[in-house]
Amino acid sequence: MGTPFAIKTKSLLRNGELVSACVLIKDGKIVGIVQDDAIPAGYAVHDVGDNVVMSGLVDSHVHINEPGRTEWEGFDTATRAAAAGGITTLTDMPLNCIPVTTSSAAFDEKLRHIAGRIWIDICFWGGVVPGNASELDKMMRQGVMGFKCFLIHSGIDDFPNVERPDLEQSMPILAKQGLPLLVHAELDLSHGVNHKPLTDEPHKYANFLASRPREWENEAIKLMIELCREFGCRVHIVHLSSSDALPLIAKAKAEGLKITTETCPHYLTLAAEDVPDGNTAFKCTPPIRERENSDKLWQGLEDGTIDFIVSDHSPCAPELKLLAEGNFDRAWGGISSLQLGLPAIWTEARRRGYSLSDVSRWMSYGPAKFLGIDSVKGSLEPGHDADIVVFAPDQTFTLDQSMIHHRHKLTPHMGRNWQGKVLETYVRGNKVYDHGQFADQPLGKAILDTNKGAYTNANVHS
Repeated sequence: MGTPFAIKTKSLLRNGELVSACVLIKDGKIVGIVQDDAIPAGYAVHDVGDNVVMSGLVDSHVHINEPGRTEWEGFDTATRAAAAGGITTLTDMPLNCIPVTTSSAAFDEKLRHIAGRIWIDICFWGGVVPGNASELDKMMRQGVMGFKCFLIHSGIDDFPNVERPDLEQSMPILAKQGLPLLVHAELDLSHGVNHKPLTDEPHKYANFLASRPREWENEAIKLMIELCREFGCRVHIVHLSSSDALPLIAKAKAEGLKITTETCPHYLTLAAEDVPDGNTAFKCTPPIRERENSDKLWQGLEDGTIDFIVSDHSPCAPELKLLAEGNFDRAWGGISSLQLGLPAIWTEARRRGYSLSDVSRWMSYGPAKFLGIDSVKGSLEPGHDADIVVFAPDQTFTLDQSMIHHRHKLTPHMGRNWQGKVLETYVRGNKVYDHGQFADQPLGKAILDTNKGAYTNANVHS
């Protein structure tokens, strides 16, 4: 594994504090945190000065799209971008790849594509769709961390949405194994009196926003709380957008139900009032809502109703965004931001009076705990993997295309001014990103949950 080494800093983020310390790293693990006069003989010392040393981020909501739609993203480009953004572990969604990951055979096919292509560690979600209940146990044995479903059309026909009878069949299977069901929580209430269609002006963002009202999320979350109560299955609400649902979730948690939720940087740092008409780079579902809604989502993070922040990186080929046409109705919905979450969130969190410790809890420890890998990921502790980010919290920059390592550079964040820059990223003690440069070869591994939540670090198909 190479020479043991120490990362020395005046600003180690641990247990909610910034302290002067050295992280001792040997064989890919953190073996101690000591003062510089206690570094053992034989350890090379890397002094990063005042820069913050913190735990690598964990992003449990990423659409990589390989195999089948690698022209949209792919394992190589996605995990390189993640490393550049300080992410050391991510979880791949079961769509929009071809085939979608809704069967044992499809999961095998996906695993065949990761060899030599992943720069950080990676987990996988399976999918729940109508008629695939018999595949769930098989995929659990193969190592998926849980399952994703949609209550509304997913955007692609080969990953159809479920209805209540499908959930009543699948949720007991997941409950037995203790794995979570991740839910895109929108119910299509387009025939309701409160629905406002895009009409004949699909380029107006206000019309698109009105076409996906908060009510759709709220009603879907009510349904999932009811089913969580009935079946005792872990339920996780992905990409929460509607702040109106926060009291529902808080009440369910207080009741002791196994329910968690996440939100995303675009819901916390962008506001509907600022979205230009026709700029479909901002289209996602659920939509980016009003500024007062964003304020309440921040409050939900502060009080623990929202458990953590993830990217929901959902890229596509740029032509599918229909930028020239500016049609929010027809454009692909999804935000590309995998690499950008830490500076985006830190800039806004700092403005609102939150600490870097808060950000680390929301973007490292929280997702790691949710995945069940917090015994090795998500915090800087002896015995954990040496997944580390060197971060310059005061460094400012303006985002331009040359900085982005996603396959495509289209993002609504372009041109924004941010504080906080990722300088170095380590995965299991391997420096994978260093001031704009990458390691000679990808060294990421697959994390397969083959033992009901136990951590296994298998280099699959290598």
